[in-house]
Amino acid sequence: MWETLLQSWKSLLEPLHDPVTLAIPAFVLFLVIEWIAARTLENQPDGADGRARPAVGGYRAVDARTSILLGLVSLATSAFWQVLALIGYVAVWVYVAPWHLPPTAWYTWVILLLGIDVLYYTYHRMAHRVRVIWATHQAHHSSEYFNFSTALRQKWNQSVQIIMWLPLAFLGMAPWMIFVGVSVSLIYQYFVHTERVGKLWRPVEFIFNTPSHHRVHHGSDAEYLDRNYAGILIIWDRLFGTFEPETHRPTYGLTTPVGTYNIWKLQTHEYAAIARDWRSASTWRDKLGYTFGPPGWAPKSELTSAESIAPKR
Repeated sequence: MWETLLQSWKSLLEPLHDPVTLAIPAFVLFLVIEWIAARTLENQPDGADGRARPAVGGYRAVDARTSILLGLVSLATSAFWQVLALIGYVAVWVYVAPWHLPPTAWYTWVILLLGIDVLYYTYHRMAHRVRVIWATHQAHHSSEYFNFSTALRQKWNQSVQIIMWLPLAFLGMAPWMIFVGVSVSLIYQYFVHTERVGKLWRPVEFIFNTPSHHRVHHGSDAEYLDRNYAGILIIWDRLFGTFEPETHRPTYGLTTPVGTYNIWKLQTHEYAAIARDWRSASTWRDKLGYTFGPPGWAPKSELTSAESIAPKR
């Protein structure tokens, strides 16, 4: 096992097996181009509700800087999670997988990319419907701007996501292939974080996740909440009833803005909220509901009729 682990780790260190690292210059280039093309580098005056109302494709320096800092820390923490993931994937691949699919076969890569995409959809849907997982993901949705810098606003806790890829090792995918496939998905998703691209050709919009579809996902409007979880293919949302077309410009950000650019608070405030609710809960049922229920869950006795039917995050 350790020899296989070492070989897989060496393969990850090779540039050609690390697509995200190769893509960083492209990320920076497109971010700079979009920033220069922005109509404004600062937000317009906040609305009566305290939310930012940026111009289409707008940037705000402090918001973009926060997103970039969150992304840099995420790169650093991901090394720890990748080590844990690699150990787990190798163990499953070596000792549990009933077969090993050949990395030189085209069908192996098709199975890999489809598998990653449907598993990402599953994880992403869980991340919006299970509060303790939402706590790891919500920082990505905290910006009230939608641009390439928002794509860099990533989570630091990747524990749930790395578990989601374990079935791929069981199906016989070499661990290094799993990392490459996940990287391809991440690179694709970077480019759907923009308002500079309108709706694309209808067949493309029908099959693939596009900027239009992902703008909906980042909307805090009631009709847009918990929709369009896709990574690369939007067909999963169409199949499982979570698709929503873009009918108007979304209001970006959380339903209740965090109101801070402190990167530590952005990552941890929902964990702190869960802890407060846990301590205040009088029964184990309520404690579990506050932890594993959807964001905004509360005992029925504490919900008004309007709140009981309105999703929150």
